[in-house]
Amino acid sequence: MLNRRRLVLTGAALSLGAPTLGAPAIARAQKFPAGRVTMVVPFPAGAATDLGARVYSERLSVLWGQPVVVDNKGGGNGIPAAESVARAKPDGLTIFATSAMTQAVNPAIYDKLPYDPIESFEPVTRMGMSPFVLLVDKNSPINSAAELTAKLKAEPGKYNFGAGALPARVASELYKMSAGVEAVYVGYKSNPQAIPDVQSGLLTFMMIDTTNAKIAIDRGALKGLLLTDTERYAPLGDVPTAAEAGLPDLLLTTWTGYYVPKGTPREIVDKINADIRTVAAMPETLAKLEAMGVVPRLMSPDEFAAFGRTEKQRWGDIIRRANIKVE
Repeated sequence: MLNRRRLVLTGAALSLGAPTLGAPAIARAQKFPAGRVTMVVPFPAGAATDLGARVYSERLSVLWGQPVVVDNKGGGNGIPAAESVARAKPDGLTIFATSAMTQAVNPAIYDKLPYDPIESFEPVTRMGMSPFVLLVDKNSPINSAAELTAKLKAEPGKYNFGAGALPARVASELYKMSAGVEAVYVGYKSNPQAIPDVQSGLLTFMMIDTTNAKIAIDRGALKGLLLTDTERYAPLGDVPTAAEAGLPDLLLTTWTGYYVPKGTPREIVDKINADIRTVAAMPETLAKLEAMGVVPRLMSPDEFAAFGRTEKQRWGDIIRRANIKVE
């Protein structure tokens, strides 16, 4: 309630020209953005974070009257992308459209990073939340998580699984740990790039976010065996929850969120947050997100900052328990 009140008061100060923020701050917010905005995405085109960024960039460009360009800097587990944003000018013209990978997973896996997930950025807002879906080839004789688990237990270490983003790998490792199975990890540049190898049989299973899972299921490529949540997901209503599939402890949710470089003036951070809320409420935005199976889960900058600290600890605990290392 306090954060919402602060956001409302900030908007009122801007519209009424109140002196609370000071004339320079008001002028900065009113003139933002004064030029092209770059939205850096640490994944290749087609990844869930990229798809969402393109929906918002299109509408923000119209709202702001300035081009908002998506810059895909995939690879390196998002480290090059995060570093580029951390070093960018703190003027709000560079937005980091990222996920739990760079902000919560990388810090637990790498001993040293060229950025700090807390100190290098100003949080703007969380964008969405997504559990994971355990997937196999559409034509596989495996029709349940129990059948997959039995197959993997029968021949430990014989079968492969794949992931492009670290959160998806963490989800797969958590499945292995919960089910007590062994399988060999195969890495990809993005999650969608692994899907053809599931279809060909090179990979026996994979786990990805609900956005890309829905796309793969809808086009008849894969089928879902389990959702890492306590409730069924309406767009994938036939996929059972972890508990229904016999693995009640297999619960994990990833997220996407937007940041700007550290030192970006708070009034600009607040304006970006407010404008994203405006775009998220537009019927055309909601329709596109719904088609992707995405529901906005926005936060104030302060709420998102607290959320990020908690998530960094939560993912770190899971990664340490699973003993996940980068090769």
